Amino acid sequence: MQNFLEFFSHIKTWQLFLWVAFWMVGFGLLEQLIPVFGFQYKRWKHAGVNLSFLLTTAVVNFIVGLATAGVYTWVQDKQIGIIHWVPMPIWLQLLVSILLLDFIGMYCSHYVLHKYKWFWKFHMVHHSDTHVDVTTGTRHHPGDWLIREAFALTAIIITGAPVAFYFVFRFLNVIFTYLTHANIRIPAFLESSLGLIFVTPNIHKFHHHFERPWTDTNFGNIFSLWDRLFGTFVNGDVTKVKYGLDVLENRSDENVLEQLKLPFDSSIKTDY
Repeated sequence: MQNFLEFFSHIKTWQLFLWVAFWMVGFGLLEQLIPVFGFQYKRWKHAGVNLSFLLTTAVVNFIVGLATAGVYTWVQDKQIGIIHWVPMPIWLQLLVSILLLDFIGMYCSHYVLHKYKWFWKFHMVHHSDTHVDVTTGTRHHPGDWLIREAFALTAIIITGAPVAFYFVFRFLNVIFTYLTHANIRIPAFLESSLGLIFVTPNIHKFHHHFERPWTDTNFGNIFSLWDRLFGTFVNGDVTKVKYGLDVLENRSDENVLEQLKLPFDSSIKTDY
């Protein structure tokens, strides 16, 4: 366990990007073999649009990383957080940290992004994709990602998680981000069994439906437990899902500049 955590304590940026590329390419290949939806679209153009947002995310991560370093130092020096206050073995510390990082950093931030108008308009960029595939996992407006990172920092303070725990969580998060957005068909028995605890591709597809109430369900990223616990879980016939957003039907989802300006466009009406 110590060697495992030591590796994540000194993780390099290039290793994280290699991990992202590995899962994106892997699930991208599976989309060709076992797709759920038979999309007719220019896949490389679509990927280029979505991957352009990966660059803005990298910039936000760099800026937030400077603040994060200070938070980690403060948390460890002051011994702040649950894992410092409650005696537990290191494996349980890691598990508790992953659970709370997923709940606070992912589920809670995602819920807030849907429930407050100003936040939702940033998050609409992610939902505007009309051909959800593995690359959609990279499609986040910088403002959206900044909000998520603020919640992640809060989770770090509450848990007291050291940097190694955080990066273990990030690496797991990458797998589920690209898995759940991928246009792949998983055998029904795997979907039903894994879905009891984890977010699966079909579960997340309902979240990308073009209108409510499905849009406001299935907020989890790794664990489906949070949605089941708080009554935001839905499942059913995935073939009924239609991607995009009803309020953006006349707008291009592949115009990067328009998407970046979308949160500041007062002509776009929302119910929030």
